[in-house]
Amino acid sequence: MNALHLPLDLVAADGSEPRALRNLLGQFATGVTVITTRGADGRKVGMTANSFSSVSLDPPLVLWSLARTAPSVSDFLAASHFAINVLGSDQHGLSGHFARPSADKFAGVEHVEATAGVPLLDGAIATLVCRNLTQYEGGDHLIFLGEIEHYRHSGGEPLVFHAGQYRVAIAHPELGR
Repeated sequence: MNALHLPLDLVAADGSEPRALRNLLGQFATGVTVITTRGADGRKVGMTANSFSSVSLDPPLVLWSLARTAPSVSDFLAASHFAINVLGSDQHGLSGHFARPSADKFAGVEHVEATAGVPLLDGAIATLVCRNLTQYEGGDHLIFLGEIEHYRHSGGEPLVFHAGQYRVAIAHPELGR
């Protein structure tokens, strides 16, 4: 049996260098979303997340993850629905707003309500209203699986997050449009 020979520059992911691992994972560019729901007490709840991904077209499923220590974890666990608001390149201020703690994150933020009172942000380039199907254990996070019930998209350039900074996407110069 042949032994596995690893290149010398590989580092063991043993938890001893969390900042290095975070920097590594930050090399994967992601879109930026604000996930919203309605708390059991009627409060509107929202948070910035870049841990969003499509899962299936039939049925239409998506996932996102939430830190177990997030203040809103109990609200999202109890909610029947949540919305994913995909932010445009000009909405970095909105992303920052929903990333910071606040007594009322929706004060002064244009939005409408959808299924189960879930807030939808005006100006998002895409919005998905999802039934909260289930959650899975994911280390220090919970992975939420949702079934898309309604959606809209207006198009536009997405807000991108890469290497700890907001970025904008541009068409590849060799491929054009």
